[in-house]
Amino acid sequence: MGKTSTKGIWKVISASSMGTMIEWYDFYIFGSLAVVISTKFFPSDNPTAAFLSTLATFAAGFVVRPFGALFFGRLGDIIGRKYTFMATLLLMGGSTFLIGCIPSYETIGFLAPLLVLILRLLQGLALGGEYGGAATYVAEHAPVGQKGYWTSWIQTTATVGLFISLMVILATKNILSSEAFDSWGWRVPFWVSIVMVGVSYLIRKNMDESPVFAKAKKEGTTSTNPLKESFGNRYNLKFVLLALFGATMGQGVVWYTGQFYAMSFMKTVMNVESSQVDSLLGIALLLGTPFFIVFGWLSDKVGRKYIMMSGMLLAILFYRPIYKMMYNTTDVNYKTEIVEKTTQSIETAKNNDVITKVSKTYTDETTYMEKKTDFANKKKSQSNVIININSGDEWTLIFLVFIQVIFVTMVYGPIAAFLVEMFPTKIRYTSMSLPYHVGNGIFGGLLPAISTYFVTHAKAAGKSDFYLDGLWYPIIIASICFVIGMIYIDNKNKINHL
Repeated sequence: MGKTSTKGIWKVISASSMGTMIEWYDFYIFGSLAVVISTKFFPSDNPTAAFLSTLATFAAGFVVRPFGALFFGRLGDIIGRKYTFMATLLLMGGSTFLIGCIPSYETIGFLAPLLVLILRLLQGLALGGEYGGAATYVAEHAPVGQKGYWTSWIQTTATVGLFISLMVILATKNILSSEAFDSWGWRVPFWVSIVMVGVSYLIRKNMDESPVFAKAKKEGTTSTNPLKESFGNRYNLKFVLLALFGATMGQGVVWYTGQFYAMSFMKTVMNVESSQVDSLLGIALLLGTPFFIVFGWLSDKVGRKYIMMSGMLLAILFYRPIYKMMYNTTDVNYKTEIVEKTTQSIETAKNNDVITKVSKTYTDETTYMEKKTDFANKKKSQSNVIININSGDEWTLIFLVFIQVIFVTMVYGPIAAFLVEMFPTKIRYTSMSLPYHVGNGIFGGLLPAISTYFVTHAKAAGKSDFYLDGLWYPIIIASICFVIGMIYIDNKNKINHL
């Protein structure tokens, strides 16, 4: 193991990372298109409820990830790493492609959200088995003393997957008209994934089994009941719980706040135009991604604990100031309106709904468009606001999101090596997968829905700083994890079964 060649490890990294990146792309497409999907698969008469339902469906894929971790983790510890995460790749890719084929709510009614939910659950199960396999596979090839560095390449795959999903969506939007994209073009990113999955499958098919697992299997030391040995053994269970409550729980909420909640916040709370959000988030991710490698490498030198805990502490302290700055950057109440450029039009739809459109321009080149619909039959109205920001505000938001991505890289860069080192070879896949996917899938995956609900509730209650209420969830969870991690985690990485 200590003599693993750089050439050999790069082959392993490339094959593992590409497949894992594509699986994250598949998973993130749904979240990246949540605003559009909410109008296709859910009733359109209540946009807020439809969006929350979409986020809940998105979260459902995360909630079942621990079950995927148990199912596929067990297979991985019994039959091997390679074949298990080949199966997860195909399951994920097939589910993603089929989501792009489901007819809209207007066509098949409640069957549409039901089918989407079922496919999201299958995606979650597949992803639950993917990460543990890829991280374990790479770590078991990595030279001694360099596991943080080499496994950190796997850590980049989730962010790269999100980045590519944003780029594919932007490319599709630029090629098609806005009407065509809204009608059917949003399905294209789902369909594209099947080609990417096919290429990745061919690459993975030619990989060899992990040498550590192959040796254990040859010697007959693999586990016959990984679930019992992982969670029925009190000594091992103690480390599973420590990994969850002292590391992955906090890592999960920091990760999803810095990437998904930031995107959702800008689109639905700040009302920034969707393509602008995708572009600036893509730039921030591109700038921040190399730091996964930096902090993974640094964790080999100084230990995993203090890097991960520092990332959590910085997030706890700076989330509210950062999001206040983000909100104020595009708040038109702080901008000067060019009154003579303001326009307003009123029209009556066929069903007697009254539609009012207001367009405003500000001195800093920000534009504001509001479409208000007064429903004739329901005695209520709904407003849809879209703000196009200037380049200066774009770069301000890029910087503020970039800072959050740095927090993400600090907590996430060392996590794979940290988890792999906690557990012995014969139950490693199972033992590390569960705390990782509970921390990320449940605590992290529920964050967009919970935080959006908090913001919506605070706004309805008339709070002036309603937009900050969604941050209480990640701040509280990360704080609990920080305290437990600082007290009980050993920074010296003495637990190393490789």
